[in-house]
Amino acid sequence: MTWTVYLSGEIHTDWREQIAEGATSAKLDVAFTAPVTDHGASDDCGVAILGPEPDKFWHDHKGAKLNAIRTRALIDNADIVVVRFGDKYKQWNAAFDAGYAAAIDRPIIVMHPPEHQHALKEVDAAALAVAETPDQVVAILRYVINGKLSR
Repeated sequence: MTWTVYLSGEIHTDWREQIAEGATSAKLDVAFTAPVTDHGASDDCGVAILGPEPDKFWHDHKGAKLNAIRTRALIDNADIVVVRFGDKYKQWNAAFDAGYAAAIDRPIIVMHPPEHQHALKEVDAAALAVAETPDQVVAILRYVINGKLSR
């Protein structure tokens, strides 16, 4: 069985690549999916496709709705959802993805640094695992997919 893992969250570091490389090294049968990680494309897709908006609210609204088509479809089809909260920006979209995944009963792995524990306590409570590093996420995937600890 190929496991589908949706990688949600911050787009400013290479954490997705680290997890994908770790999964490849561990020979895990995993297919990764993700939101659009090109920040400009994600922000401007609505007006680029459906036409300009003079009001920034409606500009963002169009983009958010188009991005939600992708996000919902990929989370709906995921076996596991990994949600990464980074240091640089507040990832409100990642929190929403975690809530959506919890609402449709998808297993969630949350990844964030220790200093975010208090701010993310509700998100962490909905997760089945809370990790700090991509290597820990790979180790979790290795365990749940193969049913064995790596030694």
